[in-house]
Amino acid sequence: MDVLRFKDRFYEEYGEDDSNQTVHCFFAPGRVNLIGEHIDYNGGYVFPAALSLGIYGAMRFRSDNVIQLKSTNASLAVTIDLKQPIIFKTEDGWANYPKGAIKHLLDDGYSLKGCEILFSGNLPDGAGLSSSAALLVLVTFMLRYAGGERNIDRVELAKFCQKIENQFMRVNCGIMDQFSVAMGKQDYAILLDCDTLQYKYTPFALGEYSLVIMNTNKKRELAESKYNQRRGECEAVLDIINQHRQVTNLCQVSLLEIDTYVKDDVLQRRARHVISENNRVLLAVSLLEQGDIGGFADLMTQSHISLKDDYEVTGLELDSLVENALKTRGCIGARMTGAGFGGCAIALVATDQIDAFKVAVAQRYEEVTNLRPEFYVASIVDGVKAIDC
Repeated sequence: MDVLRFKDRFYEEYGEDDSNQTVHCFFAPGRVNLIGEHIDYNGGYVFPAALSLGIYGAMRFRSDNVIQLKSTNASLAVTIDLKQPIIFKTEDGWANYPKGAIKHLLDDGYSLKGCEILFSGNLPDGAGLSSSAALLVLVTFMLRYAGGERNIDRVELAKFCQKIENQFMRVNCGIMDQFSVAMGKQDYAILLDCDTLQYKYTPFALGEYSLVIMNTNKKRELAESKYNQRRGECEAVLDIINQHRQVTNLCQVSLLEIDTYVKDDVLQRRARHVISENNRVLLAVSLLEQGDIGGFADLMTQSHISLKDDYEVTGLELDSLVENALKTRGCIGARMTGAGFGGCAIALVATDQIDAFKVAVAQRYEEVTNLRPEFYVASIVDGVKAIDC
C-alpha cells in the first residue's frame, strides 16, 4: 500500500488539523498457518507466519474524550465516548473489535485520549487469514504506542488480545492468531507450543519457490459449528484416555493408545489427525532447517489428506483447489489452511511458473465450483509495527 496515499485518505476522512497533531501510522499483518491445523486447542505445535497482507491504521489525537472509527473497507463508522460504558453491539459490526480493545485497555487501567482512527486492509475478509486478530492487535498496539509506550511485551499483547476475543467478542479461539500477528518476524515462521507458549523462529527460505495463497471465495458458513463439533470430539477422546492415564491435552497421547482404547471410528480418525499433524509440524521444522523444501512440501500435502479424510473439515472447494494445484506444473505441495469449509489453501509453486499456475488452477476450479478463486503471492514479514507516514 502507498502509505502517503493512505495518509491523504485520512485527511479526506477527518480533515486537516490546525493543532498540528501528528498522524501516527501502523501495520498489522495477517497470518497463515503453514502446517499444524486444528492443533492449537489440542495443546500441540503450530507453525504460523505473519503475511505481507494485512491492515493499516492511521490515528491522530483529539482534545476531547471521543474516539472515531472509520475504515476504507466498510461504510460503517462508529463513535465511542470514553466516558460512557462500552458494550458489544451487533449493529456496530467490524467496529466491535476496536471497541473491545478500548474497553479492555480502560479496564486494565490505561489512560486513553480521544482520537480519530482510519483503517485500510488488503486481507480478504472471512478467508481464514486472521483479519480479526490483525485488527485487535493493531488497535491495542497503536493506542499504547501512540500513547508513549515503546517497549510493549508482545507475548502479553497476544494474550491480551486473545482475552478480548474470548470475553468481548465471545469467540472461543486459541492464541495462535494473535501470537502470529504480534510476534511475526521477516522471513521466519514461528514454531509455537500452544500448551506452554514456548516458541522459536525457523527460517522460511523457499529458494526458487514462492508461497501462493489461494482463496476459495466460499463463505465459511460451516466453519464455526463444525469447529465446535471437532473440539467436542477431541474432548471426548481425552475423556476416554483419562480413564486409563491422566493427560491434559490430546497431543500428549500416542496413536497406540488411540487404537487400544478408542473404539468409535469417528473419534479414532479425529484423534489420528491431531496426533499425526502434531508430529508433522515437528518434522516440517526439522526439514526446513536442513533446507529440504521438497520434504516440507510433501508434509503439506499429507496434512491436507489428513484434514480431508480423518478430520473432515475441507469440503468441495478446498479439495478442488488443492487437487488442481497439485496437478499443475511447478506446484510441489498444497494444503488447506485455517478452520476449513471454505477460506484459503496454500501452495508452494516455482516462482517462474506462478502466472501459468494461476490461470490453470482458476480455470479448472471454476469448472467444478462455479466460483472464481483469488491468488496472492505473499512474503513473510514482521509483526505489528509503527511505520513512517
